[in-house]
Amino acid sequence: MRRFIILILVLATLAAGCGNDADLTVYSGRNQELVQPLIDQFIAETGLDVEVRYAGSAELAATLVEEGDSSPADLFFAQDPASLGRVALTGLLLPLPSGVLSLVPEEFSDADGRWVGVSGRARTLVYDPIAVDPVELPVSVDGLTDPQWQGRVAIAPTNSSFLAFVAAMIQIEGEAATRTWLEQMSASPTYSKNSTIVAAVNGGEVEMGLVNHYYPLQAAEEPDATAANFFFPGGGPGALVMPAGVGVLASTDDEDTAIRFIEFLLSADAQGYFATETYEFPLVPGVAADPRLPALDEITAPDLDLSRLAETLDLATELVTELGL
Repeated sequence: MRRFIILILVLATLAAGCGNDADLTVYSGRNQELVQPLIDQFIAETGLDVEVRYAGSAELAATLVEEGDSSPADLFFAQDPASLGRVALTGLLLPLPSGVLSLVPEEFSDADGRWVGVSGRARTLVYDPIAVDPVELPVSVDGLTDPQWQGRVAIAPTNSSFLAFVAAMIQIEGEAATRTWLEQMSASPTYSKNSTIVAAVNGGEVEMGLVNHYYPLQAAEEPDATAANFFFPGGGPGALVMPAGVGVLASTDDEDTAIRFIEFLLSADAQGYFATETYEFPLVPGVAADPRLPALDEITAPDLDLSRLAETLDLATELVTELGL
């Protein structure tokens, strides 16, 4: 009898833990350290209870596809458009109101209005100016395959942003050229995250690495930090500007509250947070970026429909896996 009672109590506890009484549930591919303060501000201003599940954007996209209409999530907050697009292609994202979409330049949102960008992240080459003269750096990522850079450029091949970059390269340069580039970069030092690449550059472990632009800025106040951004002037996939974005899931039972969260992310206060705290590019016109960054229109980003990145994301993942990266 005692064992039976214990079993009942355990099952009751598990059942309670599986419940979700939050006003909003957000699946966030954004780093908790970066965005939780912003979510806390939303909670403080609205009094709403927000539950956040943190994981990689690609991992959460796969989870959402598996969960389908039974997902407990109301919103998907992703670090890249390819992950958002993967969920959108399955029909799991609701169309957003035009008033929300119009707050951001159309190139940073889904062509069919299923997700909207909230902050911009430019791909850059982070480098140690003590070890590398920026005058010698190539104008595009294609130049990194030159023998002089062999084994000197770190990559984070399992990171969502890197996979989205590869997906963009496939669309811009084709599968064969992308495979060749990856093969030629296979001797590169590999790390799990952009932040660890920047730490390795600052620590003298590696000279350069492909990252998102804001990581060197976040690490700039650390002792002996030297890492600097190089924006490829020749354009191509190495100059890609990708939005972190958000979409409302069809599984939500409170679309209005979910839209309210998105409107908060696009408010002047939240856009200012992205500029001053995470060092990303605000996407709502009128909010200034960090003065150390070029203007968005000064970056020679490729002419690419970002809402289509999901179409080549699986192929990008297959290539990276097949080549042992």
